[in-house]
Amino acid sequence: MLKIVKDTQKSLREKCVEVEMPLSQADKDTLDEMLQYLKDSQNEEFRAQHKDVREGVGLAAPQIGINKRMLVIHYEGAKEGEYVTYQLVNPKIVANSIKQCYLSNGEGCLSVDNDHPGHVYRSYRIDVKAYDAYTGQDVKITARGFDAIVLQHEIDHLSGRLYYDHIDPKDPMKVIPGSVEI
Repeated sequence: MLKIVKDTQKSLREKCVEVEMPLSQADKDTLDEMLQYLKDSQNEEFRAQHKDVREGVGLAAPQIGINKRMLVIHYEGAKEGEYVTYQLVNPKIVANSIKQCYLSNGEGCLSVDNDHPGHVYRSYRIDVKAYDAYTGQDVKITARGFDAIVLQHEIDHLSGRLYYDHIDPKDPMKVIPGSVEI
C-alpha cells in the first residue's frame, strides 16, 4: 500500500519535474496504484481495516514521494454511479475565470493531519490541458465548481503549494463578494 508523504516533509514543497512522454510503463503503473489507493480510501470496509487511511478524492505524485507532474482524481459525479476519474500527466491550467469559489467546510488533504480552518479561494472555472493515462489520450478539461477546486488543489501539489497557503492569515473566514460557496 502507498505511504502518504506528510506536509512536514520538505519534498512536498518542491516543484515537480515534467514526465517524459511517451509515458513509461513504470509511470503508468504508479498512476494505476494511485488510482487504486483513492478507490480503496473511499471504501468504508477498507478504511475500517486500515485505520491510517483517510478518504480522498485526489492524489498527486509528490504525496507518495515521487516529484513528477502526475495526479489522479476519482469521486462520484453529479449522477449516482457516475464517476469523475482522471490520471493526468503534465497537467497545465491554460485558462481560468475571474469568478472565485470556495468550499463552505474548507479543504482537506491526505498529506495534512492538522486542521487549517479558513476559506480557500480558487477559480470557479478552469481549462486544463494534459495527457490522461486513464483514457490514453491528450485532453482539454473544462471544470467548474467542485471539479475545478479538486483539479486546482492537486495541480498546486505539483508546484509545492498546499491548500492552506491560500488562506488569509489575518481573516481566514473572510468572504469575497461575488464568490460562490460550494
